[in-house]
Amino acid sequence: MSKSNEQWLFLQDVALLIMEAKRLGIKLTGGELYRTEYQQAKYFADGKSKTMNSMHLKKLAVDFNFFIGGQLTYKKEDIQPLGDYWESLDYKNEWGGNWKSFQDVPHFQRNE
Repeated sequence: MSKSNEQWLFLQDVALLIMEAKRLGIKLTGGELYRTEYQQAKYFADGKSKTMNSMHLKKLAVDFNFFIGGQLTYKKEDIQPLGDYWESLDYKNEWGGNWKSFQDVPHFQRNE
């Protein structure tokens, strides 16, 4: 499948994710979608990322900020229902909150 088709399918699922967040009472604000190689190298050097092969480089990942009851939260247990929903949409979808080696709750990606 072409990269643009993967990006299109990814963004369709992101739209569904945003609607599910609303249904769950989670207000989302945007974080990052695209990163340059320079930005990724800096995050890697600073320990904010564990890879130089981030799906952000391919526009197949997005990070969100989560507000519940007006309070910012990144607690995995608060966001778990949204992460589970994301992964149920497509077998290629992965939520960073379920990663074993490096938990990244704000991160939602589509694998190629």
